[in-house]
Amino acid sequence: MSDVPGIELNNGTVIPQLGFGVFQIDPSDTAESVQTAFEVGYRHIDTAQMYGNEAEVGEAIAKSGIDRGELWITTKCNNGNHGRVDAQKALDESLSKLGLDHVDLYLIHWPLPGKDLYVDTWKGFEEARADGKVRTIGVSNFQPHHLDRLLEETETVPAINQIELHPHMQQAGLRAYHERHGIKTEAWSPIGQGKGLLDAPELGEIAQAHGKSAAQVVLRWHVQIGNIIFPKSVTPERVRENFDIFDFELTDDDMQKIEGMEKAERLGPDPDTFAR
Repeated sequence: MSDVPGIELNNGTVIPQLGFGVFQIDPSDTAESVQTAFEVGYRHIDTAQMYGNEAEVGEAIAKSGIDRGELWITTKCNNGNHGRVDAQKALDESLSKLGLDHVDLYLIHWPLPGKDLYVDTWKGFEEARADGKVRTIGVSNFQPHHLDRLLEETETVPAINQIELHPHMQQAGLRAYHERHGIKTEAWSPIGQGKGLLDAPELGEIAQAHGKSAAQVVLRWHVQIGNIIFPKSVTPERVRENFDIFDFELTDDDMQKIEGMEKAERLGPDPDTFAR
């Protein structure tokens, strides 16, 4: 735990820069996977209502015996629960499944601009935070024009925007927007979902030079540009490997090579058109 840097958010809370994600982990495997992550040293867990495994995350938390104050737990409001009241009801359901009285971070999972409810949803988030059910509120997959509306029409600047971000989709413009407005960047699919990114020869060369894997190189790149990351794996060796990224540093030349890998290619949906 002591090796993981903390990132201070705009409300003064501090999130561990490296966490463990449970996206696409089957509920039957989730509790064991999260327990393995705890044993390795992770204290930041990222889940979501959409993933269907909050209860199993809660099971692992309960079994861990780790003091609640040491943990950072994130969940996300599902797309069917947009709206001021529905978002708060959904949070209560998540808290029940997780076995917690509060989460550290609650995110709007997708803006769903076609529904045009994300501003109202955000106001529900503000009320949930005031009620003590959430320490920090943020968003996921928001574009600058979505964020602009929150800044103009509500009282709270999101602490975090969680977005698809990896060397083939580096989101430099959106990261710059975040920097200007005091929003921290979280990266989902930080190592490209195993869809060819890690086979890139540039990464292989850098990995060989540092005695690390390509995945470790990419995760280290994220750390050095200031992203918050939460890779997922159900393989204990990979869970440990992904944690072991704080004992080396990429050179300026390494960083430039990775920057040159930009393709502006999404693996996931476009937030401006995603409507489910």
